[in-house]
Amino acid sequence: MKSKLSAENLNISFGSKHVLKNINVSFAENEITALIGPSGCGKSTLLRSFNRMHDLSPDAKIDGKLRLENLDLYAKGVPVTEIRKRIGMVFQKANPFPKSIYDNIAYGLKINNLPHDKKVIEKALREAFLWEEVKNDLKMPATRLSGGQQQRLCIARAVALRPEVILMDEPCSALDPVSTLKIEELITHLKTNYTIVIVTHNMQQAQRIADKTVFMYLGEVKEEGPTKQIFGNPHNEVTANYINGQFG
Repeated sequence: MKSKLSAENLNISFGSKHVLKNINVSFAENEITALIGPSGCGKSTLLRSFNRMHDLSPDAKIDGKLRLENLDLYAKGVPVTEIRKRIGMVFQKANPFPKSIYDNIAYGLKINNLPHDKKVIEKALREAFLWEEVKNDLKMPATRLSGGQQQRLCIARAVALRPEVILMDEPCSALDPVSTLKIEELITHLKTNYTIVIVTHNMQQAQRIADKTVFMYLGEVKEEGPTKQIFGNPHNEVTANYINGQFG
């Protein structure tokens, strides 16, 4: 499979804390990759590095190469706004703007000088499996939606910009089982058009939706491979112990 996103010899430190150690990993086009591992192992730090979210941390030190295809994401002169247009992000907690459902999607399009007519908004909401539920309430404040609907709205907001990659940081951790399954169905549907990287603590979720799984431990990639192999026949003892619930 063609690599869409990659990290090469990536090291990230915050002050004296060395968080990511010599990470070499790539994510294939139109695949779902799950990042798994115990809390504090560096999964979210890795995810956020692709979206330049550490730019706001004055003590962050980043060495190595991060690429979207052939584009060096940290090269001088590459605007962060351009990167975030091409690499969308969905967070653990749904974070709709305090605006209407319609304006939540239109806002990002407007500031990126993209068309934001009703057709574009409808397409994004349809892609996020939300249109049928909200089509008669587009002027309603987004904060009145349920948690699962708010998260799907945030996904609609991300896909409206037509990114190439969508990063998801535990998008279901605050949701009930029914909403979680809806989001999983949505993620599986989205991989037709997008490359998806998802951080998850839910082992069953990784097995249900991910084509590839990357296991991280203490800031390092310990093992990666097809999800069936990682869960069915892990090569690394630490991986086996983690997925068998011996620590986490």
